Parts: sequence; structure tokens; C-alpha cells
Amino acid sequence: MTVKKAVIPAAGLGTRFLPATKAQPKEMLPVVDKPAIQYIVEEAVASGIESIIIVTGRNKRSIEDHFDRSVELEQTLEEKGKNEILEEIKGISNLASIHYIRQREPLGLGHAVLTARQFIGDEPFAVLLGDDLMMAEKPALRQLMDVHEQTGTDVVGVQHVAPEDVSKYGIIDTRTSRGLVYELADLVEKPSVDEAPSMIAVMGRYVLNPSIFPILASLEKGAGGEIQLTDALRKQCTVSPIHAVSIQGQRYDIGDKFGYLRAGLEMALSRPEMRGQVLSFLNGLCGKIAVRQKTHL
Repeated sequence: MTVKKAVIPAAGLGTRFLPATKAQPKEMLPVVDKPAIQYIVEEAVASGIESIIIVTGRNKRSIEDHFDRSVELEQTLEEKGKNEILEEIKGISNLASIHYIRQREPLGLGHAVLTARQFIGDEPFAVLLGDDLMMAEKPALRQLMDVHEQTGTDVVGVQHVAPEDVSKYGIIDTRTSRGLVYELADLVEKPSVDEAPSMIAVMGRYVLNPSIFPILASLEKGAGGEIQLTDALRKQCTVSPIHAVSIQGQRYDIGDKFGYLRAGLEMALSRPEMRGQVLSFLNGLCGKIAVRQKTHL
């Protein structure tokens, strides 16, 4: 069955970015000139998703406002003859059919996915996490959807990570592999490097069958007192195959402060109208740093 619906969990408190996220959702922090969550929605749409449910929490109203129409803003832009940005603004509210539901308690990713059960119904669906921006020629989610259409199984997106980063992620144990596709034997949530079955980490993209919902509903709280999606996938793995796809493309961890800065810088460099200015600034900055270092020798 073709995947047409997606869940974007966006109820987190954004504690790693305090105080910036005290009154503003972390999903609305700008990367160059677009909020982070818009990149996620655009990836979903480019992959063929038609309907999206964003799982929100308190103080997240600005997400809804962003994807809604702003008649006053559109009128102002039209009156000022700013037609190019006007069309871009109109396009945001027409990206997809977007719905919202609140996660009333911070009970984890698995619980956030479970809150979308009624919206999803009895069909496969995608999950995209907002901390992972994926820039790829073929959208990252589309890479997973292609494998799901071939196999009918649950599919997770993965990439290799450095040994020092293993403890930050869910790590897969593989049974077999074929090119960029692995069959999972198990998943381990944030293991130490000595206990990790591989250096291959789950990277915030999933295509899941609705059979995951009964498992999520029956799960007890796991790590951090939360319902973990990884725990549900581990159970699923014992009764039906799960595949992993090595995502081809550049991934930015914008939940990390340096990752966020890197994403903004590299995306600005990818813009023809900004590249020259950014390179000039970086060259000048590197020159200043070199002079300071020589001065302190």
C-alpha cells in the first residue's frame, strides 16, 4: 500500500536550546530563513505524503499559525508589489493537508506516535523527527518509502556514526544486508560503545505499519519513564521483519547547538545569492583568528 500519511512529533520542550525555547517552539527556530519544521514538512511532501499530523504540546501555537494563511500579511505584500515572497508565503499554507493533535503529557516518542492512531487508521504511515534535517537528491523519506513498497515491512532510516557518538542513538543489530538495505535482528537504545552491536544508528525517519499501534498501546514505560518507539520496534522485530535503509544524503542534528549552527551555515552556502557573502565572511574570520593566534605565540 502506498504511504500517504505522516506523523511529525513536535511536543518536546526543547531543553537543549533554553533559554531560546522558553517561549518559542524549538521546531520554529529558523535555519537560514525558514523554521526547522518547514524543512521536515517539505521533505514529506517531496516524498509523496499528502496528509500530515503534527503532534504538539503547550506553547506550540506558532507552528499552527505558520502553516495557516495570513490574510493580512498577504494583502500587505500584494500592496507593496512583493510578488515573489507573496507566492512563497501562499505556498506554505498549501504544502499539504496538515492536522494537529496535542500530546497532553510528555510520555515519549512512542506515546506521541500512538496519539496519531485515529488519524492514521489502518494504513502504513511515515514518522519524521524534527531534530534531523536531511538534505538529499532523493528525499530521505522517499528512500525508505521505496523499500517499504518493495517489502511491505516496517522500515527505519539509518546512518553510520563515529564510536564516540554511539551512546546518543538507537543502534541496530543486523541479520542480513543487501546493498544499502539491512534486515534487523534487534535494536539497542543508546548503548555504550563496548555494548553496541554495530556503528549503525537510527536517524529519525520511519515507515511503519499500523500493527505497531497495539504494541505501543501495551508497552510499559521504558527509559526515562517514557514509552519508547525503539522498544515497540524491538517487539515487532520478533514477529515480523523490519528493514533499515542507509540514508544517502547530508544529515544535520539541529537538536545539538553546533549541529544547528552547521546546518544554517552549510545551507546558506548552498544558496547562490548568499554563497559569496558567506565565503567572504568566513575567509575574513579565519584570517582574524590566524592573526590572533600568531599574536599569542
